[in-house]
Formats: sequence, C-alpha cells, structure tokens
Amino acid sequence: MSKTGSCVCGAVRLTVTSPVEETGACHCGMCRKWSGGVFLGVRVPAGGLEITGEDAMRVYTSSPWAERAFCSNCGSSLFYRVTAQGPMQGEVHIGLGVLDKADGVPLTGELYSDLKPDGYSFAQETHKMTAAEVEAMFAAPPT
Repeated sequence: MSKTGSCVCGAVRLTVTSPVEETGACHCGMCRKWSGGVFLGVRVPAGGLEITGEDAMRVYTSSPWAERAFCSNCGSSLFYRVTAQGPMQGEVHIGLGVLDKADGVPLTGELYSDLKPDGYSFAQETHKMTAAEVEAMFAAPPT
C-alpha cells in the first residue's frame, strides 16, 4: 500500500510506492539544523518514490554522500537522498512528518547516537549507530 505526503503549502507531493516499514532517527548536527530537532525519516529504496511539483523543489548537496530536498515555496524539508556510489545509492529518507498518515511506522534505529543531545530520549529500545559507524558505512570501498 502506498503512502502519500506533501510540503506545508502542497506544491510538492510525494507518493511512496514501496512498503514503509520503519522509521529511523538521526541525531547528527546537520539533521538537527535541517529539521529543527531530531530527524525522523522513513527509508524508501531507489525507485520507490514518485514526486509531483518538482519545479517547486530545490536540492542541496549537504555532504559527499547525500543531498537534501526542500520546497522552495514554503521551505519544508522533504527528504534526504543518498548519492554515494554503492548499494544505498538513490535511497531516500522522507521526513516522517511529511507523510499524510504516519501511523504504524515503528521507530527502529538511531544514527549518530553518540551525538544525541541529552535533553530527550525515546521510550523504546532501538538499534544505535555512532558517528564513526555511520561514516564508515559511506566510506569509499577499498581499491
């Protein structure tokens, strides 16, 4: 079953055509600045997202391995896309709040867990990855 979502003004609409099974949290400084707090994102494999209103969407290259999309009309953060070569290339992480209905999507993991501010925590136990573990995941393969 597909899930839909949009920016605040509705100029950009997203349809997730692959199953949405889990939410991940990212505590890195960039995600916190981009989202205004912890970034909660749902993983969508490459090819599992349809976008309408792309003319209102802007993309910012935020790191050597990813880019972030937002609405140029209302400023809403939309998604984070992996651009690095490898098995995750093209994978998208849509902000949970972008979805029209986010029920039934459990929080299962946390990235940059060692950078999480101490002012909040999640009630359930999650799989946690440190900054070093996340960055090693995106490192260039050995030559």
